[in-house]
Amino acid sequence: MKVIAKGLLAVPLLITLVACGHHRPAPIEEYSATRMKSPLSADGTYHVRPGDTLYAIAFSYGLDHREVAAWNGIPSPYVIYPGQNIRLSPPAGEDARHTGKSSAVQITGIKAPGEVTTRAHTASTPPPATATKPTVQTSPARKTSNQSSTDPKSWRWPTSGRVLRGYVAGDPARNGLDIAGKEGQPVKASSAGKVVYSGNGLIGYGELIIIKHSERMLSAYAHNRVRLVQEGEQVSAGQKIAEMGRNDQNEQLLHFEIRIRGKPVNPLRYLPAK
Repeated sequence: MKVIAKGLLAVPLLITLVACGHHRPAPIEEYSATRMKSPLSADGTYHVRPGDTLYAIAFSYGLDHREVAAWNGIPSPYVIYPGQNIRLSPPAGEDARHTGKSSAVQITGIKAPGEVTTRAHTASTPPPATATKPTVQTSPARKTSNQSSTDPKSWRWPTSGRVLRGYVAGDPARNGLDIAGKEGQPVKASSAGKVVYSGNGLIGYGELIIIKHSERMLSAYAHNRVRLVQEGEQVSAGQKIAEMGRNDQNEQLLHFEIRIRGKPVNPLRYLPAK
């Protein structure tokens, strides 16, 4: 009986040792983007994938969305199709800063997009025969008929917390501010505007929201846990648009950018002093 008892006592001890020997730390939850950018074609064009928007493509390559639209003859509301090739540089002999015309279509007075719906071709670039018919995206959002062409007069901090890393000009890894906080805390629109991208298709940004504030100014909110707004939605300054998540280093933070004509600028030039 004593031998049996010792054997029984050894069993749980063995289980404990085995469990300890195979223990691994909990996996880090990944909030970075799940899709890689498609490589550019030999001629320097970008091949549109499902879920892309003109704004997101321009943002990803640091370009002004109006210029990209003009170079490709895409009028407002900048609708594109999966399978379409998008030029990311001006046609030969065309001024890179001129957004009033393109080699395919004469465009004057490009206005802000209306409802962001599907990604469609223009008449100058017919969709490929194999292109999938896009699904119209609808939004319960508040709509406005006119988009302001004036830059915001005031900005507010998009979330509370200390600045973990600041903006560094010319460093692609430091295009904005990394604001430390706690996962799940509110992320708010820094100024009023229209959501022109809400998704996770840009590598390095995780769950990303881009808001257009004027014809030339955008703000971006990256590494969210949850996105609470959709493309086409009009948001007010201070409106909760997301919840803070983590980056691919498992840091709880919000990455925040302000861009002018597609180029990152130091957000501290616009945000109020703390």
